[in-house]
Formats: sequence, structure tokens, C-alpha cells
Amino acid sequence: MILTAERDAPARFARIGFSRDDKKENLVLTQNFSELGLSETLVKGLYKAGFTTPTPIQAKAIPPQLQGRDILGIAQTGSGKTAAFTLPILAGLAKIEGRIEPRTARALILAPTRELAVQIEEVMRSLATGMRLSTVLVLGGVSRHAQVQKLARGVDVIIATPGRLKDLVDDKKVRLDHTRWLVLDEADRMLDMGFIKPVREIAAQIGSRRQTALFSATMAPEVAALAAGLLRDPVRVEAAPPATTVGTIEQSVILTGAKQKRDELNKLLADAALTKVLVFARTKHGADRVTKNLAIDGHAAMAIHGNKSQNARQAALKSFADGRSRILVATDIAARGIDVPNISHVINFDLPDDAENYVHRIGRTGRNGASGIAITLCDGGERDKLRDVERLIRQKLPSSGAFASTEKGVQPEAPVARQRQGNRPAQTRNGNNRPQQGRGDRPQQARGGDRPQQARGNGRPQQAPKSDWHPQATKPARRQEHNSDAAARADTTPARTRNANGPAWWEKGASASKSAAPQGKPRGSRPQKQGGRNRGAGERPTVAV
Repeated sequence: MILTAERDAPARFARIGFSRDDKKENLVLTQNFSELGLSETLVKGLYKAGFTTPTPIQAKAIPPQLQGRDILGIAQTGSGKTAAFTLPILAGLAKIEGRIEPRTARALILAPTRELAVQIEEVMRSLATGMRLSTVLVLGGVSRHAQVQKLARGVDVIIATPGRLKDLVDDKKVRLDHTRWLVLDEADRMLDMGFIKPVREIAAQIGSRRQTALFSATMAPEVAALAAGLLRDPVRVEAAPPATTVGTIEQSVILTGAKQKRDELNKLLADAALTKVLVFARTKHGADRVTKNLAIDGHAAMAIHGNKSQNARQAALKSFADGRSRILVATDIAARGIDVPNISHVINFDLPDDAENYVHRIGRTGRNGASGIAITLCDGGERDKLRDVERLIRQKLPSSGAFASTEKGVQPEAPVARQRQGNRPAQTRNGNNRPQQGRGDRPQQARGGDRPQQARGNGRPQQAPKSDWHPQATKPARRQEHNSDAAARADTTPARTRNANGPAWWEKGASASKSAAPQGKPRGSRPQKQGGRNRGAGERPTVAV
């Protein structure tokens, strides 16, 4: 359960080790970045990158981090969280002098997905204009040789996924004892993906003299427990209530059948207003199926999911960002890592299993104050998931259309069962209206030796039981017994099998059977064969005069 109500706030803050009154800062929002305490170099880089006014999460999170405080940040997807933790790190790195020791890093940023890690590095490099910054991406799905080579020289910032970084730490390819900043982005997603143990082990390698920032779009009890173990005297900053959607996104639901979703998607894509569309499927195979159907229907689309290689995923994202591909089909793996500008529409072809992923899905549009449209296709089997989403975001989504009557979850009207009247006996299964007898009323037939022995095969004498046969019987005795049985069967053959005009075919004489049998080609005698061989050898036959 996600605690969002005001009455639950004291208990929530108590679990993570600090109170609501003395740790939640009342920060006055600033109108420009220069008032946040950033250096002139960073401010110039921000203006050059197009950032002029800080977002609420940036205005609340940057000053405490510049003072060395730990941060627990709760903000909506697309609210500028990446700059909220990268700017304080860049400000701290600018003050450090000296060379980096080999196989060490000064800052570590952990992300749940590869796409999110790539996005963080791009944002950090764009903000570090005019600075000498060395970064390395430590990701799975690609060769680790280049990663190990960069780590051997030492870097300023490592942006990594927990799995690959844990492997390199175990192989002693990197040391984290010199790391001063630790950031966990999308912490709730890390918990969902099972990264809780590697994250704790990596944090233990860094030590206690670190500054930690934990950011999440949702605040589940598991996230609070993780924050209690990693953060020291943290400042909680919250730009919006947890699990809330951006107000500039227009949301709607189309009720339809599962087999009609393809047609509904084609109807939507026929509108030219859908300039850049992100379609979400629930499974990897579902994403491939949607992409294939779109290609058949005449729409160019690319897919991105966990079964794709890292190079293929990056190529698909680049094609989508550049506008060469109008449609990108993705699973929830991309819901946290796609920061493509100007996405006009997000279409949920399938509702997610976890309602919180809905917030991250639609957060791919309407970013940084822009407007966007999110459309969900819902069939009858997904009604419970739709209720979970509406309960999480605390609003009723407008809907249109209707479920198919044969959909799972929409039960057809059941036929009225036939009721028994009075003491009417139960009917037999074949419907002949005869009263069914109880099993106790059935006459018990004799079993085994009590059953009268009947002759087998139309009067054929019954064979001796198998128990009379002994394995020591000789072969001649068994052969004689077999011949006597065959003779007995021939004598007792029923009359209906005989021919009325004469004896049966097996009772005919040798001449009758020979005449009835088909005549084959006569075989030659030995002299005839020898003569044939002589003629073949060129000898002339002898003619009698």
C-alpha cells in the first residue's frame, strides 16, 4: 500500500528515521539557477542548454545537496529529477583538485535500466559545458572490455546498472572506497527488478562517508525501508504527491475487445495529429506482435524491449528521436528510460500489471511543462487493472466505447437452471425419464469364479487357464496341444460361416484350391535355362533333322 494521505505522513516519516516537522524543509522557490548557489560556469552551461528556470524539484533538492545533506526526493516523471542530482555533483567535482586514482570513481549513479543510464550521461555531459568531465557507462548487454579499460584509468562519474557493476566490483576491476557521491535514481523500479541486494552490497563498498541521494516517482513502504538503511539525516523534498500524473497530460480510455485493439490502434494512427507516438505493450512477445501487425497495416514502427541487444535498442531510440520512425513500440523496460522530446501521444495497447508503471508510461509525454495525450486501450479482462490505476492516481479516467460481450470478465447471461419439483425422482443421463436406481438397489452379479462360464467365439471350447501351463513343458507337447486346439476349432466352426452351395474355401481339396488360385508364370526346367544361357553366349541351337 502506498501511503499518500496526510494522516499517514507521521508514520511514514518515522519508518525512515526522521520526523516530518524538523526534516522537511520549507524552501522558497527561486526564479533562476544563480540563486541556488551554483557556480557561474554551471549557470552558463544551463542557459546554453536552454534551462533558464528551475523546476520545483530542482529548486528544493539542489540547495540541501550543495550543503552536503542526504536527499529523499519524490517527484513526478519528467519533472527534471536528473538535473536535480547531477548539478550538485558537478558543482562538487569542480572544487576537487588532483588526479583520480586508477580503478576509482568520485561519483556513482545507479539506474534500473540501460536506457535511463544512457539518458543520465547525456544530460550530465550537456550540463558540464566548459568542464573536464570523465564518465563511463557500465551496462550489461555490451562488451565489458571497453568499460574495464576506462575504469583502469579512473573516472569522475560512473553511471551504471547494479548487475554489471556488481560483477566488476567482485572481479576487482573497480574500487569504490574513494567514491563521495551515491545517487539512486528510480529507486522503486530497482526494487521491482530485484536489485535490492546488489544495491545494498554496492553501498557497503562505498562506506559511510558518502553523500547519498535517493529519487523516486512513487513512495512505497519498500522504498522507505531502503531509504532508512542508506540515508543519514535526510531532507525529504517532494514536488508533488507520490504517484500523481502531470496535469498537462490529457488522459482517456477506449473500451474495446481484445481482438479489436488492432483496429482501434489503426484508427488512432490514421490521424495526422499523432506525429510521434509511443506504444506500450505488456510483454516482449506482445511488443513484437504489435510491431509486426503495424508493419502489415502500413505503419513503420520499431520495437524496444529486453530481448533486444543494447545496440539495437539504442538504434531504435535514435531513429525515433530523429523522427525517422514515427512509432516506437516498447515494454515497461523503456517506461523509465525514454527521454525523447516532443512525444505527442502515448498509447497503452495493454495495461501494465503494476499500476505504478502507468504513471511512468504516460510521463514520457508532457515533459518539462509541455502538453501531451495518453490513450489507453482496455478490454474486458483488464477492468481490474484499470480500477487499480484509477485508485492509484486518485481520479476517474474518461472512457468511450464498450467491452465485447464475449470478453473475459464480461460474463454472458447464464441460462436458467431447471429446478426439481416436489419429490420427482432424478432423471437418468440419457433423458429417457426412467427413475435412476441407487447403487445399492442394483442386483449384484457374481464375480470371478461365481460368474457362469460362457463359451467363447460362438461355441468355441474354452481354453485351459493360464495357471495350468508350466514353463517346463516340452516343445513337442505344446505343439501337439496347439494342433489339437486347431482341429477342435475347425470341427466346431458355426454353420453360418459355411457356403450354402458347397464346402467352405478352407475345406476344398487340393485340386480346387489350385484351380481357384491365380496361375503364375511357369518356371523353366534346367535344360531350358541352360539353353537360354547358351543362346545368350552366341551359340546356335541344335536343330534335329
